[in-house]
Amino acid sequence: MSTPHFSLAIGVGSKNRNGQWLEVFYPRPILNPAPALLDGIARLVDYQGGNECIELDSKTLHALEDMFIDMKQDELADVASILEESDRPRVITILATDEAPTSTPEAYLKLHLLSHRLVKPHGTNLAGIFSLLPNVAWTSEGAIDPEELPERQLLARALGRILSVHSVDKFPKMTDYVVPGGVRIADTARVRLGAYVGEGTTVMHEGFINFNAGTEGTSMIEGRVSAGVMVGEGSDLGGGCSTMGTLSGGNSVVIGVGDNCLIGANAGLGIPLGDRCIIEAGLYLTAGSKVQVLDDQRKVIDVVKAGELSGKSDLLFRRNSLTGTLECLTNKSAIELNNELHAHN
Repeated sequence: MSTPHFSLAIGVGSKNRNGQWLEVFYPRPILNPAPALLDGIARLVDYQGGNECIELDSKTLHALEDMFIDMKQDELADVASILEESDRPRVITILATDEAPTSTPEAYLKLHLLSHRLVKPHGTNLAGIFSLLPNVAWTSEGAIDPEELPERQLLARALGRILSVHSVDKFPKMTDYVVPGGVRIADTARVRLGAYVGEGTTVMHEGFINFNAGTEGTSMIEGRVSAGVMVGEGSDLGGGCSTMGTLSGGNSVVIGVGDNCLIGANAGLGIPLGDRCIIEAGLYLTAGSKVQVLDDQRKVIDVVKAGELSGKSDLLFRRNSLTGTLECLTNKSAIELNNELHAHN
C-alpha cells in the first residue's frame, strides 16, 4: 500500500432500518495520508486497495487506537477511543484515487474535505453525488429516513418530547459537521456541508453558500453563492444578489468572482468576473446581455455580449438611467471591506 492515496477518514453515521447509510460524520479527514499510516490501517481493517468503505467494530477500533498512539497520531487515537464505545454505525473510508464517489460514505468524505478546507471547489470529483445522497429528515434527534419519520415523531410525543424537523434535504447544514475557524455565519442553515468558507468570511442572515462553492477569505456574503462559484478575497455580495452556478443555468461555464469585487443588492452574475469589478444594484448580468463599452470620456467604443468581458478586471457594469442601456466602463475604485466591521475576534 505504499503508493500515494487521495484521502482517508474514520467516521460515525446513521442508517435506516434497512441498513442503508443516511449520513456520515468524519471529525478528522486526512488528505494524502502518509504511506506508513495507510499501511498500518490496511493491515488492521483488511483493506485490499481501491476506493472502499469498511465498517468497523469495537475490537478493530481498539487496535487502531493502539496503533495511532504508537505512531503519535493523537487526534486519530482520540477519535478511535471515543468511537470504540459507540453503538452507532462506524466506518473507515479510504480513497485511493479521486474518482467519482460510488457510495454514501465516499460522498460524505468528499463533502467534508471541502468544508475542512482540504480541497477547494472543483478540487475533487463529485460526479453523480446526488444519487448517492439520500433525502433525509434532519431533526433534533439526528438524521431520520423520511419514511420512518412518522413513527419516530409518535414515539417522541409518547415520551413527552417534541421531535423538531429542521429540514428535509439531501444535504445537511455544514456546521453540524464542520465549523471552520475564523468565520461568522448568522444563520447556519444557509450554508450546506461541502461549502468552502474561507477564513475571515461573514455570511449574513440572507446569505447562502451551496456545496462545492465558497469564498477565498475575507468576504461579506449577503447574497447567494451557487454551486460551483468561488468568491475571491475581499469581495462583497450585497443583499439578495445571486450568482449563476453550474446547477442553476451556468452549465459548463464556471462562474467566479475575483478579488475586491462588489455585486450590488438584488443584482445577478452570469459571467466570470475579474478583480475589482462592480455590478450595480438590481442589474442581472448574463453572458448574452448586450453591453455598451465606454471609454474614459464616457463615449461608446464598442457593443459586445457580456460574455466577451469574462474574467476582465477593473470593470463597472451599470444601467443608464436615461436610456436603460447596459453600460460598462473602467472602474478605478476598488472595494475595500471595513476591517473593524468584519473582524472575527
